[in-house]
Amino acid sequence: MRSPFAGRERERLIAAILPDVAFDGWTMRALRQAARRLGTPEGEAAALFPRGAPDLIAAFSHWADREMLERLGNEADAPASLSRRVALALRLRFEAMLPWREAVRRGLAVLALPHHAPLAMRLLYDTVDLVWRGVGDRSTDFSFYTKRATLAAICAAATLYWLDDRSPEFADTQAFIDRRLADVHRFGRLRGRAGALRDRVPNPLRVLRPLR
Repeated sequence: MRSPFAGRERERLIAAILPDVAFDGWTMRALRQAARRLGTPEGEAAALFPRGAPDLIAAFSHWADREMLERLGNEADAPASLSRRVALALRLRFEAMLPWREAVRRGLAVLALPHHAPLAMRLLYDTVDLVWRGVGDRSTDFSFYTKRATLAAICAAATLYWLDDRSPEFADTQAFIDRRLADVHRFGRLRGRAGALRDRVPNPLRVLRPLR
């Protein structure tokens, strides 16, 4: 069972390390510098992130997820459309990470290593799961999985787009997200229409069965 104190100390250390990550990466050197600034013994800081960079990056990703949910909860006029609320949630997460864009870039470089693929997938799943829960989706059928798989692809692509976006208030990234969500919505409607049409078309095998 995780100690609440340990959780709070991790958050303090993540906040303190972020200014150094752009220069030193997600390294133990950066963690030691953060610990010194906070007056935390270096050994205790290292014990909170025993795997080093992977643990630091995971803690940062979870911090961004919590920031997203908090900001989403503070939105007075959330859109009525589910897809619009999803787009808003992603925008709020990017806003939270904006001062630390280089930290995100360096984190993705670490997660791109083959032996960190399971962690990368888990963190991405955690994010999209919280997005769907945060916007009020309560599905429990098969769409629970398809929604998360679809949004994972959009979120991953949007993050890479956002890293190089220099438009005001990263408007191009938001437009990219809106287009991808619209594509998914159109595909869903077409699939639904195809299914309805299929159900209305007579099955020729039913006609042939009496002739056997």
